[in-house]
Amino acid sequence: MIKKTTLVLIITVLMFNCNSGPNKRIIPNSSGRINTLSVIVDNDLWKGKVGEAMRSILAAPVEGLSQDEPLFSMKQMPPQVFSGFTTESRTILKVEKGSENGVSIKNDVFARPQTYIVVSGKTNEDIILELKNNSVKIIDAFKKEEIKEKQRQIKLSLFDDKALEQKLGFSINLASAYRTAKATDDFFWLRKDVSTGTMDLMIYQVPLSSIRKGDSAVVDVVRVRDSVGKVHIEGGLEGSYLGTEPAYAPYIFETILDNKPTLETKGLWDLKNAYMSGPFINYAIEDKVNNRYLIVEGYVFGPSLEMRDYMFELESVIKSVKIK
Repeated sequence: MIKKTTLVLIITVLMFNCNSGPNKRIIPNSSGRINTLSVIVDNDLWKGKVGEAMRSILAAPVEGLSQDEPLFSMKQMPPQVFSGFTTESRTILKVEKGSENGVSIKNDVFARPQTYIVVSGKTNEDIILELKNNSVKIIDAFKKEEIKEKQRQIKLSLFDDKALEQKLGFSINLASAYRTAKATDDFFWLRKDVSTGTMDLMIYQVPLSSIRKGDSAVVDVVRVRDSVGKVHIEGGLEGSYLGTEPAYAPYIFETILDNKPTLETKGLWDLKNAYMSGPFINYAIEDKVNNRYLIVEGYVFGPSLEMRDYMFELESVIKSVKIK
């Protein structure tokens, strides 16, 4: 009798836990490589104009790289095989033909964390229109999910950044694989070795007056980074230093980082007089309380390397900045 009562109690507890609301639902951990989408769409649609539209949006070249690399890598599969472990990808885009026109963005549908987006339309033309009209929203949702995942991975093994906090008044989540190449009271150069080169961060501050608003902003950002590079990052040849590639016009955007207005600049760096170059991403964070721009820049040197995922890691690192 006691054993029977105990068994009933266990079953009752298990049923309560499994049915006590959506937040108690037991779902598996998501998986997948960074910046790789699972694309669920009929083979015929994928091979036709719908697939072309998807690739033109989601596999468009990443801005600011020295060679064409896609925004996302895409793994297509037809709906018939979308079951079991294939539903556990972290980022999923599904196309449904014959349904009402629209775009639905959901989280943690089959796994956690997960961004699951459904694009639907009655005809091929409707689906293409929904993709184009919602491209910014779709890309932003996937990119935010991937940045969160990259930051989670970085937090598993953190670099000790007490000197950064003490001297420049901010914190940043860096993997322990980084090392300090140079440090002064107002400048830090951090490096991480990769297969045939390095990933680098340089961090410094300048007065608010150093960067003007409007059309002059990109000119000032380039002028500031070139002057800092000339002082702090010299090349192996006499007279060589880190600067900005003059033949490649940088992209500049206004964004928000740590709840502060920020200028995001993407372009190509070069080592003056030494014929070396690569991509950089520069964030100038407006810190009015301290009357300064805190500037955090990431760049990669790696001959023959694909740069997308390295630059994405640097972007994820920089977006963890918290000014004290």
